[in-house]
Amino acid sequence: MKILRIALDVPLDTLFDYSAEGHGDISVGTRVLVSFGRRKMVGVVAEIAGHSDLKPERIKPVLRVFREPPLPEEVFRLLRFCADYYHHPLGEVILNALPAPLRQAKPAAQTKPARYRLTEAGYAVEADILPVRAVVKRRLLQSLRQTGTLARSEIIALSTRAMPVVKEFMERGWVTESDETQDLACPPVAPDIPPPLTPAQEQVVAAILSNPEQFQVSLLYGITGSGKTEVYLRVIAQALRQGGQVLVLVPEINLTPQLEARFRARFPEIHQVSLHSRLSAGERLHHWQLAQSGHAKIVLGTRLALFTPMPKLMLIIVDEEHDASFKQQEGLRYSARDMAVARGKQAGVPVLLGSATPALESWYNALNGRYHLLELSARAVADAALPVIRCIDISRTKLTDGLSEPLIDALRIRIEHAEQSLVFINRRGFAPVMRCGQCGWISTCHRCSSRLVVHLRERRLRCHHCGHESRIPPSCPDCGNADLAPLGHGTQRLEDSLTRIFPAARILRVDRDSARRKHALPEMLERIHAAEVDIVIGTQLLAKGHDFKKLTLVGVVNADGALYSGDFRASERLFAQLMQVAGRAGRDVLPGEVLIQTQFPTHPLFQSLIRHDYKGFAENLLAERKQAEFPPYCHQVLLRAEAAQMETALAFLHQAKAVAPKQFDVSLFDPVPAQMARLAGKERAHLLVQSASRGVLQAFISAWNKALSGLAGRIRWSLDVDPLEF
Repeated sequence: MKILRIALDVPLDTLFDYSAEGHGDISVGTRVLVSFGRRKMVGVVAEIAGHSDLKPERIKPVLRVFREPPLPEEVFRLLRFCADYYHHPLGEVILNALPAPLRQAKPAAQTKPARYRLTEAGYAVEADILPVRAVVKRRLLQSLRQTGTLARSEIIALSTRAMPVVKEFMERGWVTESDETQDLACPPVAPDIPPPLTPAQEQVVAAILSNPEQFQVSLLYGITGSGKTEVYLRVIAQALRQGGQVLVLVPEINLTPQLEARFRARFPEIHQVSLHSRLSAGERLHHWQLAQSGHAKIVLGTRLALFTPMPKLMLIIVDEEHDASFKQQEGLRYSARDMAVARGKQAGVPVLLGSATPALESWYNALNGRYHLLELSARAVADAALPVIRCIDISRTKLTDGLSEPLIDALRIRIEHAEQSLVFINRRGFAPVMRCGQCGWISTCHRCSSRLVVHLRERRLRCHHCGHESRIPPSCPDCGNADLAPLGHGTQRLEDSLTRIFPAARILRVDRDSARRKHALPEMLERIHAAEVDIVIGTQLLAKGHDFKKLTLVGVVNADGALYSGDFRASERLFAQLMQVAGRAGRDVLPGEVLIQTQFPTHPLFQSLIRHDYKGFAENLLAERKQAEFPPYCHQVLLRAEAAQMETALAFLHQAKAVAPKQFDVSLFDPVPAQMARLAGKERAHLLVQSASRGVLQAFISAWNKALSGLAGRIRWSLDVDPLEF
């Protein structure tokens, strides 16, 4: 009897035996429907065996076999490696890598979700001919112009009244339904004529293409504005000429539209798809299937795109490889950057990691020769230079609504010269906290070890960690004082302040609150590019990847917070963030200036920023890490525990430490509360283990994991290999 060993989406690190009787040929990677307890579940065939250790009467038959292309062997090997390395149940890894419809007990739909696009007549329509009050019609027309095609779900998201408008537009001949190939088409764009490469770009492209058909990891260290994207386009073009597919990973959804536009302009005849969490389930499945069939040649997406089947994969690019967003922080805590390297090795294809501020681990690998280091040390535009960076000592300068006089003067000069400015503050909302000046009460979240952020316009206090919110109290809950005041500054408060200081200026706030609507961010970016904005107030949404030609000033507010952090990676993250946001200034021929408000202008971090000296900063950090025996000079795993009470979580971790195998050369630290000890009503603690050898640590985790599974208690625990957050 042929036995199918099935991977199921359950938190058990085992495969389940089922009989394949009566279902013909079945291969590894095939989706099946099985009976599991009282439920029917979708699973994936992980192994095929000739016998089972179970008694024959206990082996259930497979209920159904879905006759569709199975997961290819290359992706299956990657998923198995991922499960082994991060010590996560294989079934959860495999099933969660699939689009949601493939986890349901029905055949995968092979038809595309309904999409609509503008016709030539539609592109010729001027919005002015529509009535001023026809808000939905105007919005729909604008969205179709920007994105080219819209799915039914996207149209409904614009407005519940939008579908009748679509039918009206179709009757007028302005809109038509897309077929499969038109689905991948986008609005007509002017063909992109490749600019001449700088000598440095030519050297980098030649180095990458020197071994185009074998595995090699190249770290492209290029300063902001040095033309890394153009390098990507050139090596992508070579892969496409050879009939291959290319996987491009970006850390955030917000970076996909601009890269999509660049790719469309350069490769107008090439089909490309995007994969990210804002797609509907049907859209993601459709794009996934197009990649699996080889029809889509370019796959652009966030970390979930990593496991997409691509039969002709020839190149993997990871843009902004340093970004912490590549590390999943829930469930399977994998690093998409590291698994991209693993996929490249398994597939035998080159991997290109790009960043202006590489992760210290990547930089260390490049210095040691594990990665091939490539550099772009000058800006690609001939007359563009790196911005001048200055620190404003706010310990000696009076602030007006959180803004120093030198920064206000610099903003005024840019407005007079019709240039743009970006005021960067990585705090959304009006103020970080509400405070009572009489008794000292502050607004805290009862579910988290954090403070409730003031959103004054909505009259709400919100926790940006768990989502809890409440109204702003009319008086202090402790002493009854009615004089409550917001403390500190957020994007909304800065917007109000700048509006008062510059009443005639066109000011735009870009943060997760203002960009909540699906197409809001592209619309705001378009306004900035069209020079319809004088001052942009932005968070990390604007810190990287954007190229605003007329933006010549960046002002950084509240830059010192990370200097107080106990996280050993805090300074690395702050340097990367400030270097990235500084890189938005002066990217064209207009010179750029960056003003950073800080109480510590002589701090080595700010001095390295002023010199644009990533190499020197990285050298100092590596020396500190080596002395402290922190990564990359060791390898770590974090055992996380959550419970209703902190004592319960710590008691479990003490038990875990006691049952740890003794024969391995690893260091176990004492259990401690997490930096955010309470999150969403759960108390959190962790236990850190580290070793100088990755292999020794992996062997230890394998043995320890089995012992942990035998510990009792109402505890939620997980292992985090190569943790980034503590």
